[in-house]
Amino acid sequence: MKKKKLLPMLALLASGSAFGATDHYLLRDGSHVYHMKITQIGDDLSVSADVNFEPNAAESGKAACSAEVSGEAKRVGENELVMKKQVEGEARYCTLKIHLTPTGAKVEQSEDCTYYAAGICHFDSNGKELTRWK
Repeated sequence: MKKKKLLPMLALLASGSAFGATDHYLLRDGSHVYHMKITQIGDDLSVSADVNFEPNAAESGKAACSAEVSGEAKRVGENELVMKKQVEGEARYCTLKIHLTPTGAKVEQSEDCTYYAAGICHFDSNGKELTRWK
């Protein structure tokens, strides 16, 4: 009886891991740290981005900050994803455009992302590539 229940459970675990994947991306730019996680389970994509900024020399007198945003994403091109997160209680969206490369990703943010990342914090990688970690 126990073997009959164990085999289907093992098959379910194996099949779930075969269809799910998570990639992590990281960029340390001086005293600014960017981290992004892209998870795909079947056809569903989700993106989580977080930043931790300490002021650098050009930002002296500014406050350190941390920010995070996450949401569902859609593939809009062979190497491009778009994640939209609605600003709570408003008709505005924070949009992250993610351009994937073989070694990492570059991120562009919409103006409305300042709701989630204020001050010196931002999710935009300014043309720099977040390195993909395996």
